[in-house]
Amino acid sequence: MASAPTVRTALLKCLMEQSDAVVVDLSGAIVTEPAALSVFLAAARQAAVWPGTPLLLAAPDPALARLLSSGYGRLTLHTSVREALDVEPWQRALTIADTLLPVSGAARHARGLVTEGCVRWELPHLIGPASVVVGELVTNAAVHAQTMIDLRLSLGRRHLIVAVRDGGDALPVLPPPASADPADPRGLLLVDSLAHRWGTLPAYGGKVVWATLSRS
Repeated sequence: MASAPTVRTALLKCLMEQSDAVVVDLSGAIVTEPAALSVFLAAARQAAVWPGTPLLLAAPDPALARLLSSGYGRLTLHTSVREALDVEPWQRALTIADTLLPVSGAARHARGLVTEGCVRWELPHLIGPASVVVGELVTNAAVHAQTMIDLRLSLGRRHLIVAVRDGGDALPVLPPPASADPADPRGLLLVDSLAHRWGTLPAYGGKVVWATLSRS
């Protein structure tokens, strides 16, 4: 169990790269506490919410495969890495992506990309809320991280997904609604009120802050 947080962080960092899939080779895994295997279910559930990347487990040991398939929810298991790699490539979501400088005009440019995406994907009702969300996330990245910003807008089956990646390691914290401190990042309250879900995940060299908005 002590190693589970390290495993989870490593998996999430791989998922942040938004590959076609992430294959986990468990051929050398030694499991002394079966409950620790729940880390793979937690990572798979996060991947399903965002970024939507399949997490495929290669477990050639039959005993380990039985542990993973019994009591740990819906995990995608394969008997070898080769079998997992041979799975038909997953069709990725439609995306619009750009890299932004940490300057005052970054949020305005991000809102323009969101408007373009919503028009292209026939989601005019999301132009307003999605523009607010992306503007706040990009502004936070520019002000607090002060690094290059990777913006990705994706169209999923049920949600429009906004993701902002920066090089800062400080995680955003939702301030209390009654906070009077002008230094508190109150823009997150807007994100929290408009997004279906939002969260923060570690990435190599920084973090990703993501938010989903319902298409309906």
